[in-house]
Amino acid sequence: MDSTAPLALYIHWPFCVSKCPYCDFNSHVRETVDQAAWRDALLADLAHEAALLPGRRLGSIFFGGGTPSLMPPATVAALIDGADRAWRFDDDVEITLEANPSSVEAARFADLAAAGVNRVSLGLQALDDAALRFLGRAHDVAEGLAALATAQTHFGRVSFDLIYARPDQSQAAWEAELTRAIGFGTEHLSLYQLTIEPGTRFATEAAAGRLVTPGDEASATLFEATRAIASAAGLPAYEVSNHARPGAESRHNLSYWRYRDYAGIGPGAHGRRDGRATMRHKKPENWLRAIERHRHGIEIEEALSANTRRMEALLMGLRLADGVDLARIAALAGRAVDDVVDTRATTALAAEGLVARDGTRLRATEAGMLVLNAVIAALVPDE
Repeated sequence: MDSTAPLALYIHWPFCVSKCPYCDFNSHVRETVDQAAWRDALLADLAHEAALLPGRRLGSIFFGGGTPSLMPPATVAALIDGADRAWRFDDDVEITLEANPSSVEAARFADLAAAGVNRVSLGLQALDDAALRFLGRAHDVAEGLAALATAQTHFGRVSFDLIYARPDQSQAAWEAELTRAIGFGTEHLSLYQLTIEPGTRFATEAAAGRLVTPGDEASATLFEATRAIASAAGLPAYEVSNHARPGAESRHNLSYWRYRDYAGIGPGAHGRRDGRATMRHKKPENWLRAIERHRHGIEIEEALSANTRRMEALLMGLRLADGVDLARIAALAGRAVDDVVDTRATTALAAEGLVARDGTRLRATEAGMLVLNAVIAALVPDE
C-alpha cells in the first residue's frame, strides 16, 4: 500500500437503541454504557495504531456503528484531538459521523460540529412512514426531515441514505421518492437496494416466505432508474451505490475503494496498514477486556499475501466508476500488468460492452455495473 497517501481512521461505536431487521453490522443494544470507560478504551486503541503508523498524514476520520450519534460530543472531541496529536491532519481533513435522524440526536449536532465533525451521514432510509415502520426505524418522515434541516444548518457537508427495492415498491413510487430526496439539496446520497443478509430478522422472514423482495429484473430496472435520475440531477454514481456532486465524494470511503491504508479501532473494526490486516474483537465486552489486558482491541493481525492484496484491490476498486489502475495493483502483487486480471475474460467482457480498458486503467461500464458481481467473478477467478 502507498504510505505517502493520506491515512484514514475508522472509529466504531457499537451501540444502538434497537436493532434494525435488515442490519448485519456489528451493533448491540445495551441498557447502560460506561461512557468514561469507553472514551478511555477508544483512546487506548487509537494510541496503539498511532504508534505503529508514525509520521503519517490523516486525510479522514469516520465514526461508524452502531449509532455514533449516541456518543457524547465530549468523547467525539477527545478522539478527534487524540488523532490530531497522533498524526498530521490534512488541511481539508474530512471528519464524518453517522447519525440517526431522531430529534434527540439532532439536538447534539451543534455540539458535534463544535467537536470537529464537518460531515454527517444521516440514516433516513426512506421518505415514507409505512416503509420506515417496515424497516424498523424509530423515526418518522417528519422527524427525519427536521433532523436533516438541522444537519444542514450545522455541517458544511451532509449525506443521507435511502433503501429501495423494498417489497411491493413500484418503479414510479421509488422514482418519486428519489426525486423528492434530491430536492433537499445535499451533496451526497447513498442509495442501497434492500438485501437480505444472513442472521438478520429479515432473513428469517424471507426463509419463512413472509418477506419477498423484487426479483432480479425488477431490481435491475430500479438500479438503472436510480443512476439515471441521480446523474441527471448532478449526482452521478462514483461507486455502485454512492452518488455525489463532483468533488463531494466521501474521501474516507474512497480510501477503502482505492485500497489505501486505514486504521480501524473499536469493536469489530477492520484495518489495513503496511500490508497487514487487523480485526478487533466484535463483542463490546470482549473488546473492552482486550483493551484492559493489552491496551488494544486486536483479535487478529496477519500479513496479507501478494495475491490477497491483488484480489482485495480489484474487488474494492472495480466498484468505482473510474475503476482500477492495473499497474498499481501489479506493483502490490509483484506481477506483470497483464497478469493482474484474466486477459481472456477482459477481452470477452469488453466485447460485450461490460468493461472498458484505457491503458492500464480498467473499469466496469454502466452495463457492467448492472452485473458487477458476475464481471468481478470473471475477471478475478480463484487461484
